[in-house]
Amino acid sequence: MAHRNFDNIALDRRALLRSGALLGGGALFAGSPFAALAKPAGGDGAAAWPTVTAMVEDYVAQRKVANMVATLGWGQKDAVTIARGPLTIGQAAMAGPDSLYRIYSMTKPVTGMAAMILIDEGKLGLDQPIAELLPAFSRMMVQKTPDGSLTDLVPAERPITVRHLLTHTAGLGYNIVQKGPIKKLYEDQGLIPGQVSRIQLPGFGPALPVKGLAAFADRLAKAPLVYQPGTRWSYSVSLDLLGRVIEVAGKQPFDHFLHERIFEPCRMSSTWFRVPESEVGRLTTNYGIVNGAPVPIDPARASIYLDEPAFPFGGAGLVSSPRDFDRFLAMLAGLGALDGRRVMSERAVRVGTSNLLPAGVSTDGTFAAGSGFGAGGRSSDGNYGWGGAAGTVAFANVNSGLRGNLMTQYMPSEAWPVHSAFPAAVLKDVAAMISARKAAA
Repeated sequence: MAHRNFDNIALDRRALLRSGALLGGGALFAGSPFAALAKPAGGDGAAAWPTVTAMVEDYVAQRKVANMVATLGWGQKDAVTIARGPLTIGQAAMAGPDSLYRIYSMTKPVTGMAAMILIDEGKLGLDQPIAELLPAFSRMMVQKTPDGSLTDLVPAERPITVRHLLTHTAGLGYNIVQKGPIKKLYEDQGLIPGQVSRIQLPGFGPALPVKGLAAFADRLAKAPLVYQPGTRWSYSVSLDLLGRVIEVAGKQPFDHFLHERIFEPCRMSSTWFRVPESEVGRLTTNYGIVNGAPVPIDPARASIYLDEPAFPFGGAGLVSSPRDFDRFLAMLAGLGALDGRRVMSERAVRVGTSNLLPAGVSTDGTFAAGSGFGAGGRSSDGNYGWGGAAGTVAFANVNSGLRGNLMTQYMPSEAWPVHSAFPAAVLKDVAAMISARKAAA
């Protein structure tokens, strides 16, 4: 598969990655009843989720995707897993709760919660200027015209804070979002915090990420901001930069911090920035949707995720399994505790899953419209979550304890409406549970 001819495949970096940025869970945050929901009776088995099951079966049966795994649970109880399809089309190995998926921007809530741990411990301040830790960010300049001239600049009116990084309000850019000179500058400087394939795909230039998280931060500090800090929500590299802030404040490499403070205490043994060679048999293949059909763009056994990344991408770099990510969500649903072990304080979880947008800033008019924004993910009425560029999506509700994630692998994520269809299916099944309980009362 690594030798497939891609010359006529219309894919580009912006389409592949930006759409994964995500409509993740839009239906979940628009007037959902989860805030007042107590766990309905009958929500423990797969039979309680007929709409979700039908969705999973339909996508795989129609060969829209190779596989799909839905994982749903309440509070600290074991999750229900609904899995269909093979790891790779045409092969025998089937996907399941321990299969490995590129979760892309679902990395952002993990990074956000890592920052909340440090904030809770007093090692970071929510409204602390990041220049206190990274002095290179002390004199930032801002484009007068967003995506315009790189020389027609004005000084930043306020410092970038940790809150700004958590909520995409720092004014930073993204090469998968910006246009014109600033996009080219990001690419020329290696400010590319993500990867797709070892294969040279059409529409993807030769630009490679800069080596090292410190170098990434240093180069980013020299680039102009696209917007004044704290003035608007704009999807950006802010969670990648936050990884550097975390390693400076936490006094250890960012990836080590995640392992020691989140992955190990949550017993997430299948979440990495690089997939070990010994685990390649569990890795799914990633597909590009071309004329409605999946075409492999990152074959499992030749995946770029088997290579050491340029640096740990805090915004889009993790590979995880449905079971592992459910552990993270269960910890959030447990208000920081999992299996009787405290991972985060309840305060850190409640603050991180709340609306942290600066005063006067909203998500109106953006693809995150309809909700507030917390520590790296959407936030509204106890609902917290985000999605990934390859069709993954996840949420946890800290009030009801309901949690769920859906894993599949296709790009661009907007080719199919999975990010909205999954939470909509969950809501329909929960509504049916509530109706059944009322009828039985």
